[in-house]
Amino acid sequence: MSETSLGLTPSQTVGPYLSLGLPWPDGPDVVPAGTPGAITISGTVTDGTGAATADAMIETWQADPAGRFDHPDDPRGAVSPAESGHPEFRAFGRTPTDDDGNWSIRTLLPGALPGQAPHIDVSVFARGLLDRVVTRIYFPEFADANATDPLLAVVPRDRRHTLIAVPDGEGRYRFDVRLRGDDETVFLQL
Repeated sequence: MSETSLGLTPSQTVGPYLSLGLPWPDGPDVVPAGTPGAITISGTVTDGTGAATADAMIETWQADPAGRFDHPDDPRGAVSPAESGHPEFRAFGRTPTDDDGNWSIRTLLPGALPGQAPHIDVSVFARGLLDRVVTRIYFPEFADANATDPLLAVVPRDRRHTLIAVPDGEGRYRFDVRLRGDDETVFLQL
């Protein structure tokens, strides 16, 4: 075989990734069942054709209901869950999608950060992505804060809805992630 008959090596993509050790039983529980004020956020991850993404993973990171983090990077100083009055709140959630691309986490509504509307940061890992994609979940009941949020202000008006959860019953929200195509979720460049 001559050198000229060899083609280029195809691009490498991530996945299906090795999930050993990534999910854990209470990963979707940012707070335990029965926590007063707990909410559930559920959704589906779909690809550019609208097909369910069965092997994606969702990670969430958020402030507590007072808008504080138990982290040294919080400019106001770290506040432990016990100090904030939510001793079992851990701020971080992780859940794989099921065979139908569905995911769900149980958490508390976040509070506003200085100059920002209440939101939850979301990372999505999925087959075909070389890097995670990052987005945010905002909540419709904070319409005034959403109207002045600096990130939402730079998102075209006709795409902002992809960042705002939809009420889905008492204490429930729906937030679907569309990785590509029509109505693609707005992703942030880090």
